[in-house]
Parts: sequence; C-alpha cells; structure tokens
Amino acid sequence: MNPAGQSNMMLVGRIAVAVLFLVPGIRKLMAIAGTAGYFAKLGFPMPEVMVWVAILIEVGGAALLILGWQTRRVAWLFILFVVIATLMAHRFWEFSDAAQYAAQLNNFLKNLAVLGGLLYIAAFGAGALSMDGRARTS
Repeated sequence: MNPAGQSNMMLVGRIAVAVLFLVPGIRKLMAIAGTAGYFAKLGFPMPEVMVWVAILIEVGGAALLILGWQTRRVAWLFILFVVIATLMAHRFWEFSDAAQYAAQLNNFLKNLAVLGGLLYIAAFGAGALSMDGRARTS
C-alpha cells in the first residue's frame, strides 16, 4: 500500500477507535448519578469519583486519539481502561443464565478485539496525519 493510503487508513482507524470511547463518555456525562449507581453495583470504590475519572479518560483520550497527539500513551491508557472495565463488568463466568452468560462472553470477546486494535495503535503510533506525525516531520 502506498504511504498516503496507509496514512489515511490510520486516521480513519484512530477515529473509529476514538468514537468507541467518546460516545460512552458523553453518555456517562449525561447520566452521572445512574452511572455512579452502576459503578457501585459493579463494586468500584468511590463510584462518584470513578465516573468522573472514566469521563475524563474516555472523552479526553478520544479527543487526543482523533488529533493524534500522544497517541501511543493514550493507547496504553485505553488498554488499562479496557482491561479494568472488562474484568469488572463482563465477568461471564459468574452467570448461570445462558442468555446472560452469552451476552457477557460476547462483550468480553469484543473487548479483546478492542485491545488488539489498541495494541496496534500503541505499536505503530498515529501515522503521518496526526499531531505526532507532524511533530516528527518538522
């Protein structure tokens, strides 16, 4: 693939991954109390504080990923975030109900795929069409 096509694909890929975090972050912002209740049910310490931490990571990280600034660091932050979220919210092994088991297993596996995409971003960076890429060429 030519470098211009590769750069375009990396930009589209970063935006696609960023949207996966941006939308839930905005939804949390619109439902602080409900999200804090859900976090408490999952067993997070200080759920009211954790909601704001999650919003900051999701919305702020998504913006940085779209801009392509500090991309590798943002990818590692998202990796940590997804691992914690997966282990707290998608414990499929705890369900005896077949439908719940299947739903949580599916979410767990989807998050593994997200981790794979984030590992690619962490390994290869943002590409040329990014603030990181511009900093390298100037």
